[in-house]
Amino acid sequence: MNYWLMKSEPDVFSYDDLVEKGKAEWDGVRNHAAKLHMKAMKKGDLALFYHSNIGVEAVGVMEIVEEAAPDSTDETGKWVAVHVAPKEKLTKPVTLKAMKADSALADMVMLRQSRLSVSPVSKSEFEHILALSRA
Repeated sequence: MNYWLMKSEPDVFSYDDLVEKGKAEWDGVRNHAAKLHMKAMKKGDLALFYHSNIGVEAVGVMEIVEEAAPDSTDETGKWVAVHVAPKEKLTKPVTLKAMKADSALADMVMLRQSRLSVSPVSKSEFEHILALSRA
């Protein structure tokens, strides 16, 4: 199993929106590195749902339920999307500030490449963020 962090602006699509829908296409990604990460995702992988721009915090966990396929919002056919479903809302959000201050997360891709909307997360980083949400 692999772990990921996927960003969405909560005023466009929030974790609560995902819970309400039950399943959603994660579309609109227009970055080549993020596209490669999405192509590497496998059914059953887990991802942190991260609210960007507003809140700037990890707020939930979702599961990849359908692997990469053409993005329905892309007329060029160059981009891919995956389908995700909610797994659990974090007990309390884990802020970007808390992540940056935690030495256990110092090598986290998202902290080194902050503009990337989809990035890999190690199993230990994923589990550490879950633990921080319960602290």
